[in-house]
Amino acid sequence: MADPSSYRPKPGQIPDSPGVYKFRDEHRRVIYVGKAKNLRQRLANYFQDLAGLHPRTRTMVTTAASVEWTVVATEVEALQLEYSWIKEFDPRFNVKYRDDKSYPYLAVTLNEDFPRVQVMRGAKKKGVRYFGPYGHAWAIRETVDLMLRVFPVRTCSAGVFKNAERTGRPCLLGYIGKCSAPCVGRVTPEEHRELAEDFCDFMAGRTGTYIRRLEKDMMRAAEEMEYERAARLRDDAEALKRAMEKSAVVLADATDADLIAVAEDELEAAVQIFHVRGGRVRGQRGWVTDKVEAVDTSGLVEHALQQLYGEEAGDAVPKEVLVPALPEDPDAVSQWLAGRRGSQVSLRIPQRGDKKDLMVTVQRNAQQALGLHKTKRASDLTTRSRALEEIAEALGLDTAPLRVECFDISHLQGDDVVASMVVFEDGLARKSEYRRFQIKGFEGQDDVRSMHEVIGRRFKRYLQEKERTGEWEDTPAPTGPVPGPSDAAAPGAPAPAEPATPESGDGPREDDGRPRRFAYPPQLVVVDGGQPQVAAAKRALDELGIDDIAVCGLAKRLEEVWLPDDDDPVVLPRSSEGLYLLQRIRDEAHRFAITYQRAKRAKRIRTSPLDDVPGLGETRKQALIKHFGSVKKLRQATIDEIREVPGIGRKTAESVAAAFAAAAPAAPAVNTATGEIIEEDDGGSTT
Repeated sequence: MADPSSYRPKPGQIPDSPGVYKFRDEHRRVIYVGKAKNLRQRLANYFQDLAGLHPRTRTMVTTAASVEWTVVATEVEALQLEYSWIKEFDPRFNVKYRDDKSYPYLAVTLNEDFPRVQVMRGAKKKGVRYFGPYGHAWAIRETVDLMLRVFPVRTCSAGVFKNAERTGRPCLLGYIGKCSAPCVGRVTPEEHRELAEDFCDFMAGRTGTYIRRLEKDMMRAAEEMEYERAARLRDDAEALKRAMEKSAVVLADATDADLIAVAEDELEAAVQIFHVRGGRVRGQRGWVTDKVEAVDTSGLVEHALQQLYGEEAGDAVPKEVLVPALPEDPDAVSQWLAGRRGSQVSLRIPQRGDKKDLMVTVQRNAQQALGLHKTKRASDLTTRSRALEEIAEALGLDTAPLRVECFDISHLQGDDVVASMVVFEDGLARKSEYRRFQIKGFEGQDDVRSMHEVIGRRFKRYLQEKERTGEWEDTPAPTGPVPGPSDAAAPGAPAPAEPATPESGDGPREDDGRPRRFAYPPQLVVVDGGQPQVAAAKRALDELGIDDIAVCGLAKRLEEVWLPDDDDPVVLPRSSEGLYLLQRIRDEAHRFAITYQRAKRAKRIRTSPLDDVPGLGETRKQALIKHFGSVKKLRQATIDEIREVPGIGRKTAESVAAAFAAAAPAAPAVNTATGEIIEEDDGGSTT
C-alpha cells in the first residue's frame, strides 16, 4: 500500500486551469482518469487525511504511485479528453464505464434509403457516418434532440417506420416538427437524404454556414413582422449553439492533424504533441530535452518531426502537421513527410480559427511540462536523500552514507585481473574520484582474494594520507604495516589514475600539483558480490584497524544486500529508492571495471617484441617496420640486414634479433577475445 504523500505534487506545481488528470500505479498503468474545472482544487481533495476519504477513493490513492495532468482551455475540452482517455486506458477505478462493451457513437445510417440518426456501439459498419465517442448515451440524445429542431431527420426504428408507412400516420416526432416524416411522404427520399447530409456536415464542424443562415432568416422574418417564425428561428439558432458546446475539442471538417508546440529556455526545451483524428483530440505525448547544441525553435521542431515520424508510415502520418515555427528547409521536410505517408502532407503554422486556438492549448501544456520538469529536477535532492536514508535504515547505520565507494573485480578467464572503485557523493557519481587497480599480489582467478587485496590497498593509502596530514593521532594503530611515501610504486600499491582517460580524471590536487589520491574515507563500502566478498572486505579493514566504515555487498542473482557476519541477507523492497541507488552504484562499478579490463587486454594483444628492446624508441620502431614491411619479415632478418636501417647500430640490431628470438612463438598466437589467429603480415604490431 502506497502512501499518497510520497507522490503528492506541491500545490505550486498544479495549475488552477481546467484539465484532465490520470493516476498511475507502480507499473505505470492508468488506474483512474478524471476531469476538473480547477485541477489544483480537485487534486487537493485526493491528498487529504485518508480517514476522511470515501473507501473507494482511499483504495485508489493508496494503489496509485503517481499522478499527472493535461491542461485544456474549457471544461468541455476536459470532458471530451476524459472520454477519450477512459476509452483508451480502461482504468480500473472508473466504475461507471467498467461494464460498457464500447463507448456510444452518434451514427447516421447513410447506407439506408431513409438515413436514420441513432446511438450505436460496437464495430463500425460500412456506409454509416460516426461521430463521437461520447461518454454517455444520454449525451448523444440531448445533442440530437437539440439538432432535430433544425435538421428533422428520421430517428425511429425500422419497425416504427414500417408501421407508420402502413397506417399513413407519422409518429409523435412527426407531429411536433422534430421529424420530416418521410414515412408518410411529407418529404421525398432525396430531400430527406439532403437533410441527413446537412446534419452530418454540421456534426463534422461546418457549423458557421447554418447558424448564419438561420440568423439571416430570423432578421428577415422580423422585418416582415413574422414574429412567431422569427422566434422559432432564434430558438433553432440557440439550439445549434448549445449543440456545438457539447461537441467541443473539435477541428473543422473532421481534420486529421498533429499539433506540435515547443516551450524552451536557454538550457532545456519541452515538446508537446496533440494527435487529432476525426476532428477530436485522440492522444497526447511529449518529452523534455536538454539543449546540448545551439538550436532555435525551428531546429527543435525539425528534431521533433524526425522523432515522431522517423519509423511511421501511411495513415500514422496525418494530412496536416501544425507547428509553431517552420524548419529551416520546410519544403524538404514536407516532401519527407509526404514520402512517409504516401500522399501530400501540409506543414504550416496555424494563423487563425480553431486550429490556432487549439495550438494555444498545446502550447500551454508544453509550458506546464517544462515548468513541472524543472520543479522535479530541482527536487531530485529529496529523492536522493530518501534513498540514502533507506540505505542507512536497512544497514543499521547511524547516519546516511553521504560518500559511498563501490568495488568490482573483472577478468577474462583469470587473465588481466583488474578492479574498479567508483565514488558516489550525495547520491551522485563523482567521476573525478574513480580509481582503477591491477591485481598484483598473485596470479590467476580468485575474486575473494582480489577483493581483499584491493580494499587493503585502498585503505592503506587512506591511512597514509591521514598520517601525512597530521590526523594520525586520532586513528587506532593498524594491525599491519602502513606503507610510507616510498612504497607508492610497490607491488601492493594501486595503479595511479590515468589522466588520458576522461573517466579517471585528475581529481583534486595537492600543493605540488600531484593528484590527491585517497584522502577522503567513505561512510559505506559496497562490494559486488555476496558473503565471501563482504567477508574479505571486512577482514581487510580489520587488519588495518579501521572500524568506523560500514561494509555491505550486493549480489546480482536476487539483488540481496549482505552484511558482515550475517547468515541472512537484507532484502529491500523492489520499489525501494535505496535499492535502486545501490544497483546504480554497483552497475557503474561493473561498467568501469570491465572497460579497464578490455582496454588492458587489447593493449596486451597489440604488444610487440620490439617493446622489450632497451633504448629503442617509437621513431626507430617505425623505421624498422617501414624498411622490412612487417614484423614477420623483421623477425626473419639477420643482424646485418637490420643494421642497414638508418639509425640502427650493431648493438641495437643484436638486441632486436635477441628480442625476436626470445619471443618466437611455438604455435600461432590467438586473440583471446575473438578466437582468431593473430596475423603479423600487415602493420607494425599484432592485432
